[in-house]
Amino acid sequence: MTELRNAQMDTARFRARVVVVGLTVLLAFALVVARLVFLQVVRHADLAEQAESNRTAVLPVVPNRGLILDRNGVVLATNYAAYTLEITPSKAGNLDKTIEALSEVVEIHPRDKRRFKRLREESRSFDSLPIRTRLTDEEVARFVAQRYRFPGVDVKARLFRNYPLGDVASHAIGYIGRINQKEKERIEESEEQSNYRGTEYIGKLGIEQSFEPQLHGVTGVDQMETSAGGRAVRRLNSFPATPGHTVALTLDIKLQMMIEELFGERRGALVAIDPRNGEVLALVSKPTFDPNLFVEGIDQENWTALNESIDRPLLNRALRGTYPPGSTYKPFMGLAALETGKRTPGTIVHDGGSWTFGGHTFRSHGDHGLGAVDLHRSIVQSSNVYYYQLANDMGVDAMHDFMKPLGFGQLTGIDLNGELRGVLPSQEWKRKTYRRPEHKKWYAGETISLGIGQGYNNFTMLQLAHATATLANGGTQHRPHLGMATIDAVTRERRPLPQPPSVPLGYKPAHIDVIRRAMVGVTQGGTSTKVFAGARYLSAGKTGTAQAVTIGQKDKYNAARLQERQRDHALYIAFAPADNPQIALAVIVENAGFGGAQAAPIARRVFDYWLLGEYPSEQDIAAVRKGQAMAPLGEPRSVADISLPER
Repeated sequence: MTELRNAQMDTARFRARVVVVGLTVLLAFALVVARLVFLQVVRHADLAEQAESNRTAVLPVVPNRGLILDRNGVVLATNYAAYTLEITPSKAGNLDKTIEALSEVVEIHPRDKRRFKRLREESRSFDSLPIRTRLTDEEVARFVAQRYRFPGVDVKARLFRNYPLGDVASHAIGYIGRINQKEKERIEESEEQSNYRGTEYIGKLGIEQSFEPQLHGVTGVDQMETSAGGRAVRRLNSFPATPGHTVALTLDIKLQMMIEELFGERRGALVAIDPRNGEVLALVSKPTFDPNLFVEGIDQENWTALNESIDRPLLNRALRGTYPPGSTYKPFMGLAALETGKRTPGTIVHDGGSWTFGGHTFRSHGDHGLGAVDLHRSIVQSSNVYYYQLANDMGVDAMHDFMKPLGFGQLTGIDLNGELRGVLPSQEWKRKTYRRPEHKKWYAGETISLGIGQGYNNFTMLQLAHATATLANGGTQHRPHLGMATIDAVTRERRPLPQPPSVPLGYKPAHIDVIRRAMVGVTQGGTSTKVFAGARYLSAGKTGTAQAVTIGQKDKYNAARLQERQRDHALYIAFAPADNPQIALAVIVENAGFGGAQAAPIARRVFDYWLLGEYPSEQDIAAVRKGQAMAPLGEPRSVADISLPER
């Protein structure tokens, strides 16, 4: 009986265990089925996308950057393909040993190492950085044969920017460079983030920077099938990149090159504008620099030479150099006198060579008097006394209010970044600028020298050229601009860049005519007569000489006793032809002395080029550089016969 009872209990226990195991198996199968349903039905789309992403990779296709052309179709910025040897620091292990080993396979110069070091400091460890660019086919083959030795190092084919004319118009054209961390953050916060995937270079200066949206293009994508190791096997789909637009400029690059030749080693700036529409024909800043140095990342040696040079070649003097305008301010002061009723054309002022106000004597150049002077003669012979008295009669705020619409001390709105305002003084300006109460007050004696373009007056050559163009155009103002049109890289459609409407300043034509005739008198019997002798057109101009340092009241200016950088600046403003102006300009030659001898000769050659198609002789260029030429020397050449250098 006992054995029978135990068998029954064992059977019961066994059945219970079978039930438990069965239920467990059923539960397990239920869980598996539920999981399968969840994965296959609920998360099907998500997991399918993940599987596809593991099988494929979407790679950005960087667009070709657009070209930059001058007004005649000359290429100023283009692209070329080249192989680069690149290192990803986070994958390369010991960088010093890696670079040392690489140099046994591919020649690596010290400047390459210095550039790589600087790029590392500006980039993240997982960025691919070039250690050598422009590899030859032989160098590529040597490295590829030994690639297995160098983890984190690879050869890549890239497009590089090239500026065929080197340093010609470098401040206007600008350059591109690698995107730095600050620029990356700005891009990531903008709507353009997706369009810059894979892009490593961006416009840094000049047209390259200002027209970045047009030049960059639209990034494409390649959908690639990849192996388990992540290597591309085949292309599944492709959406090609759209190249950037070509940007055509208003610049005439031959004119620009000629002006830079005429400056030689001298420092200065020149801006030439078509007064009829605001097109900038030349924008010169001397000295220049070679933008090609920056494309691959400038090495420390060249950067130090440019950045620490006493001549400051990286400064765009046309946009950011501010100078007192000197006597080139007088035509605008004369117009102000007529428009405000402070003078008539026939008002006579006695010029005795100096004028005393508040116990201070303000002198004229040379300390010789001109006698009886009216408005016309005050401009032709450049009377200081006439404008000392006029400034005193007008007062600083009236001068400010008249000059402001002309663009003095204002941003012109040119399509280049980095323009400075300069200083157009007023009582309010002084109150805001100075901290000490005794310095905030405007003193009457400070007004006097403003009339001859000295004192607090400080303007850019762009502002001076802009105002001269407005005067030449009868008081109607156009915004200066360098961009003329964009050309679609795909359709080749040319689209003019829109410009704001012109702004008439409302000057009386009779008053404009008085100033115009006086400025013509400057070239016919005044301070620039010798320069324009024999010209086959009539031009209007005004010479200027501006102090670089203050000369004591009892001292006389003597250039020979001053250091070169303390000598007066030479300036000239002009437009031509006088009766139907097609070009207006402002030019400054720093520390060169008298404007009629140093700056006006450059203006004459610019007008001969633009109006007559004449390019100065080599003899003439050499003489102008030395300040030893007035009217052109030698036989001029035809502009059509001048070839641009290939660099």
